[in-house]
Amino acid sequence: MLRSLKPLGAWLARRAENVLVLMLGAMFAVFLVQIVFRYVFNLPIGWTHEISVLLWLWLVLFGAAFVTRESDEIRFDIIYGAVGPKARRVMAVITAVPLIVLYTISLPAMADYVSFMKVERTAYLKLPFNWVYSIYLAFAVAAIARYLWLCWQALRGKAPEAFDPTKAGSGV
Repeated sequence: MLRSLKPLGAWLARRAENVLVLMLGAMFAVFLVQIVFRYVFNLPIGWTHEISVLLWLWLVLFGAAFVTRESDEIRFDIIYGAVGPKARRVMAVITAVPLIVLYTISLPAMADYVSFMKVERTAYLKLPFNWVYSIYLAFAVAAIARYLWLCWQALRGKAPEAFDPTKAGSGV
């Protein structure tokens, strides 16, 4: 069954990347509008800044929740690359368990906070703040699911991907 879901997962991953591209493009376009209005027309407008901040928040959390792969996460490569598969499995569990616990503990409080923020609105666009912060809930649920999966894989004996210097954070 999992094998049959792989194409769907790949398709969804590409669509999530497309959403990120659209958000980044919109943020850049709004940034250019802000520059033109401020420095060409000498007419600063606030809604462009607000959209940029909202898009940045959504871009970071949506990307971390649905686009970033496990191999893209920050780790101490010099240590991680020097150890074998068993130690990498232990590291995966040691990392996953506290993150699962912390995100799970924070989720009910954050859900209360997000629902409470429906009474507040943004300054220029008048968007309810619960819309703005709702992305954190999606991020937290996705992070819990991801780390549960990674922890389960490590406990079952599958070591995380070995360090590959050609795929290091330098973008090589």
